[in-house]
Amino acid sequence: MLYSICCGSQSDALWHPTYGGDKVNAPSSPVDVSSVVQRLGLDGVEAVMEIGFDTDVDAALRTAVIEAVGELLDEDSDEIVNAVLLWCRVEDGDLVDLLLDARDPLADDGVVWLLTPKAGRPGHIDPADVEDSAEQAGLKSTKTLNASPDWVASRMVVARR
Repeated sequence: MLYSICCGSQSDALWHPTYGGDKVNAPSSPVDVSSVVQRLGLDGVEAVMEIGFDTDVDAALRTAVIEAVGELLDEDSDEIVNAVLLWCRVEDGDLVDLLLDARDPLADDGVVWLLTPKAGRPGHIDPADVEDSAEQAGLKSTKTLNASPDWVASRMVVARR
């Protein structure tokens, strides 16, 4: 099954119990997701919340995160978390509000990883809009990386005043 997730075509939709029974898109090409999880700094992180899960998320990346941290907490959880994975597309609503929702459950040294579709992909968010929204939400973007063939990840921390 992991081979199918990592090497399937973008049009393949996969069902796997890890995804709560939802169909999730496979990435368009193989990617070393374990390396990406390490670059996200999620190895050994105790509590990670996921916001914005939908059928277009990168299945291999999500699976690798789950394997590294165990369970992903639902956005309705009341727990304080060390990291939030925020999958966000332009049509998802006001980015400032979404970032504020992601910031609320963070521990003092927690991080938000904003995952947005890459340029040219449906739902792409202009990087200038990401920066402006982060600032308005009291967050500071510290790093951006290619998370998968279709998604870019922006690391954000609470801005110190």
